[in-house]
Amino acid sequence: MTKTGSLAIGVLLAVMLGACSLPRGAAVQSEILNEQKQENPTFQVVNVTRDMTPLLAKWPRAGWHGHYHWFTADRGPDSTVIQTGDLLDIVVWDNQENSLLTGAGGQLVAVPTMSVGPSGKVFLPYVGDVSVRGLTQESARSRLQTEFEAIQPSAQVQMSVTQGRNNSVDVAGGVGAPGRYPLESRDTKIMSVIALSGGISTALRNPLVRLQRGGRTYQTRAEDILSDASRNIRVRGGDQIVITEDDRSFNVLGATGSQQLVYFEKDRMNVMEALSSTGGLDANRADPNGVLILREYQPKQLKPGLAGPNKQQVVFTIDLTSADGLFAARQFEIQPEDTLLATESPINSARTIIGLFGTIIGVSSSVNNLSN
Repeated sequence: MTKTGSLAIGVLLAVMLGACSLPRGAAVQSEILNEQKQENPTFQVVNVTRDMTPLLAKWPRAGWHGHYHWFTADRGPDSTVIQTGDLLDIVVWDNQENSLLTGAGGQLVAVPTMSVGPSGKVFLPYVGDVSVRGLTQESARSRLQTEFEAIQPSAQVQMSVTQGRNNSVDVAGGVGAPGRYPLESRDTKIMSVIALSGGISTALRNPLVRLQRGGRTYQTRAEDILSDASRNIRVRGGDQIVITEDDRSFNVLGATGSQQLVYFEKDRMNVMEALSSTGGLDANRADPNGVLILREYQPKQLKPGLAGPNKQQVVFTIDLTSADGLFAARQFEIQPEDTLLATESPINSARTIIGLFGTIIGVSSSVNNLSN
């Protein structure tokens, strides 16, 4: 055997011995799950099948609270009511001479603008405190008229209301024109307020509508409000609204069309949808028998048996080479902060070795030809 031939065989043997270190795009499934064969593995492996998905759906949510808190739409009166903080402008008319209210030669008197106090009352000269909170503008005007008639039967009352904070909502951001907007009625819908404030900014990705009321925060996807009338709730005075982006995301790695951070396109996404969002599996590299979902749970979420995870770190495996696995991928949901990994096919390593073998033999033959 020539010296060059011996060198070629030596290189080939080195390549075969070091096959596990050949360059590739992703790990092989057996490498990732190898620790599971040890006596005390640090993670749990769960094979996802159609029979398992109903049980897994009951496991604790990871990465977020699991669902959005929102209301069911209802209908309120078409008129608004006076609330604490509203401003009342009152004009009293009286055409009687020497009127107690207007004075000699006068026909009207404008009462200084008054704010409805915490007790829901306003103070009027000659009348005293009058409760107006909870009344419509017309009902309040009628009550004031009755009170003035008690001291001046010919008096007539004219009143206008400027709504305060408790009869308006604040739109803090994510719209064309943030600001405070008065409620036209007690049946004002949230989409009407968003429209008045300039609409949702087109720069936002997957916008969320977040509402703060009574010290609590509620939120839902803007798309759901647009598509479902039952989510277009009526707002209340004092509500604060902000439109923000849905920042829930998961990672996609390995032999897929693209490796990237993926943001949720809707409330829930299954494995099939998650793969589709990145171009699917790479037909030349991926192992369809080795689609893995890596997830981490909180210690308080651990449960014995199959009622929940028994380790904080869990690897879910799905085999897409069978109908059972394909249906399971449509049923099993991705959670925020998951890592979806498409493992590399073991065949690729063999192909690489064969390719290198052919290359080495070709080089050896060329060198021999030149030496001859």
